[in-house]
Amino acid sequence: MKNLFILCLPILMHIISSCKDDNTTAMMISNPEITGDTAEIVSVSTSGDENNYTFSVGIKSPDTGCAQYANWWEVFTEDGTLIYRRILAHSHVNEQPFVRTGGPVDINKDQIIYVRAHMNTSGYGTKVYKGSISAGFNTETLAADFASDLATTQPLPTGCSF
Repeated sequence: MKNLFILCLPILMHIISSCKDDNTTAMMISNPEITGDTAEIVSVSTSGDENNYTFSVGIKSPDTGCAQYANWWEVFTEDGTLIYRRILAHSHVNEQPFVRTGGPVDINKDQIIYVRAHMNTSGYGTKVYKGSISAGFNTETLAADFASDLATTQPLPTGCSF
């Protein structure tokens, strides 16, 4: 029996180390490295009823504090009309990516919309989500200057807490 255990020990160690590698890989994929100087949308989920939806939006941003942080996310139409903006009152240096909820968002279930994030230093990122409540949302690339006039449309942040 002792010899059987010694013979099986290397196999058991390999299995255990393989499981650890898989968990590490999964963590790296679910918590991607922050690169660049813009905020990116990484998830969108919704709840509620037509014309009264709540959005939970995941954002990955290179926050360093109030000097550089994601200061809002917004929902807007395909023609660039602002529907809703969620102001982010503080930086998220040690919480990346982070999710913030906002609403009510006044849209119907089939309306096609964009969701994107904004940095106080670099403006809009190009990784956005596009879709509808009924069909779901998918990652898209949108020019950073699309509907750039929204950057000066109220509501706007009045400061940063930390």
